[in-house]
Amino acid sequence: MVEKVILNDTPFTITNFHEETIVDQATGNELKRIGFDFKVTSDEYHDVTTLLYENDFHVRVPEKELEFQAAISFYSTSLTNLYEKGQVSDYKLELTEKA
Repeated sequence: MVEKVILNDTPFTITNFHEETIVDQATGNELKRIGFDFKVTSDEYHDVTTLLYENDFHVRVPEKELEFQAAISFYSTSLTNLYEKGQVSDYKLELTEKA
């Protein structure tokens, strides 16, 4: 069971990890795609959103021995404003390997 994903040296404690292989329609190459959920507190909000806006990730999944460069292919959050103290949001993130 995967419990941690590391994006650009920032570790995330995760749930609901899934992985698949897709085919890039432009090149025909096989690419890795992973998805997972994680929680973000109001204290973490700024750092997490700053990282996600980069949209250029060195992804490591130690439990699966996966490592690749990726960009966001899907993203959602249960709250859009975590500036109020004590808030926690559920994030869903899907990352696809860069061709």
